[in-house]
Amino acid sequence: MTVVIEPASTDAEPTPVTLTAVDGLPLGALYFAAEGAPRGRIVVAGATAVPQGFYRRFARFAAARGYDVLTFDYRGIGLSAPRTLRGFHAEMLDWGRLDLPAAIDHMAAPGLPLHVVGHSYGGHAPGLLPNHDKVAGFYVFGTGAGWHGHMPPGERLKVLAMWHVGFPVLTWWKGYCPWKLLGLGEDLPVGVYRQWRRWCGFPHYFFDDPAMRGIERGYAAVRAPMAFVNALDDRWAPPRSREAFVFAYRNAPTMRHDVDPRVLGAPIGHMGYFRPTAEPLWRDALSWFDGLPPPTAA
Repeated sequence: MTVVIEPASTDAEPTPVTLTAVDGLPLGALYFAAEGAPRGRIVVAGATAVPQGFYRRFARFAAARGYDVLTFDYRGIGLSAPRTLRGFHAEMLDWGRLDLPAAIDHMAAPGLPLHVVGHSYGGHAPGLLPNHDKVAGFYVFGTGAGWHGHMPPGERLKVLAMWHVGFPVLTWWKGYCPWKLLGLGEDLPVGVYRQWRRWCGFPHYFFDDPAMRGIERGYAAVRAPMAFVNALDDRWAPPRSREAFVFAYRNAPTMRHDVDPRVLGAPIGHMGYFRPTAEPLWRDALSWFDGLPPPTAA
């Protein structure tokens, strides 16, 4: 799952924005203004350990087609990271309960539909949001339950070694999870790492965790339309892994789509949804948003 940030295009630079999380923590964000009159707004909810710069190409693509777009970094990541992660307290739940809600509040505007484009963890977050009712639709790439048993055998062995051998030792040594050391993305606060590791040990992620009893109620409360797109060559989140998580959105109209990478003429894996070859997938996402019912007047 190596992260490669693609070079920026020659379009106008985005505007830096400082969001204030629900608990007052500042978060770094970038605002991409729509070309012409905006037809809607999009918040990009990224994957675990992936900095917002990875989504810049998609943001420019959507802005060129009439969408105001906001990318941001969860606490502890990228522009929202402290000077050192050692001693910095953050949990994975904070990202969905405290950070993403601030981005949604910032982008909500009367008369314009607000959408969320998610990647991996971005599909876990809607059921944690206190303000999911402000979102007209969620379009998510590569979300899954994270359990090794849903993965192909080769990837399964790598993931088991990572969780039970490599990262426990490295995290103890560093005081945070040195994800970047192995070229896997941004370093992670120890609290985020511990929750992620624990929940990936269950076939249905935190829905199987006895300590998280009742969390499913937030997912049942989501009513906005949702689309979940998974590549057949996504070793971290194949379609069966998706099904083990998204069943919890039981009251939301959901669309599932499995993408054969041969359609794009290039591998997709877990990160290719936001590389240049994935533009057809981005067009599908914007077309899906265009087909949703208009926002109800207040």
